Order: sequence, then structure tokens, then C-alpha cells
Amino acid sequence: MAISTFELFSVGIGPSSSHTVGPMKAARLIVMHLEDAGFLERTASVNVRLFGSLGATGKGHGTDKAVIAGLSGLEPQSADPNHIATLVRSVTEEK
Repeated sequence: MAISTFELFSVGIGPSSSHTVGPMKAARLIVMHLEDAGFLERTASVNVRLFGSLGATGKGHGTDKAVIAGLSGLEPQSADPNHIATLVRSVTEEK
């Protein structure tokens, strides 16, 4: 059985894809579910709590940025890291 390199590695915003890909996908799924249920327009804020290694080292590994990107509708495989930096600054400033 052959395994492709593309099956072993995921593209993420880094520096640690294990701390960004999953959280970004999960955050985006939450937004999609809110939208599908008709609650997104009425949602004023979202409280995110990270546990385990994500909670212990999340900021250092970019998990916070990944969650903001996911909540903004971005996907790991197509997100531009330069755009994410601008997005995070904007979200932080505007709250």
C-alpha cells in the first residue's frame, strides 16, 4: 500500500500545523452551523476556550490566529498567512 506525502502532511498557517489546522477547521464549522441555523446574524460574540496542549501553548503555536481565521470563514488550505496577520490585527482592534 502506497502513501502519498500529501496524505501525511497538512498545509496550515504555521508555525505548528497541529495547533492550527484542526482549530481553524473547527472554528469555521461553528460559523457554518450558526449560519445554517439562522443564528449567525444574531451572534454578537463567541467565547473560545482551548484545552490541553492547545490551551497551554496555543498562542505560541498560532492557535489563536487560526481560530480567528476560522471564525472569519477562512480554510487552512487556502488561507494566505499575510492576510491572516492583517485580519487578526483588525479583529483585535475592533473586538
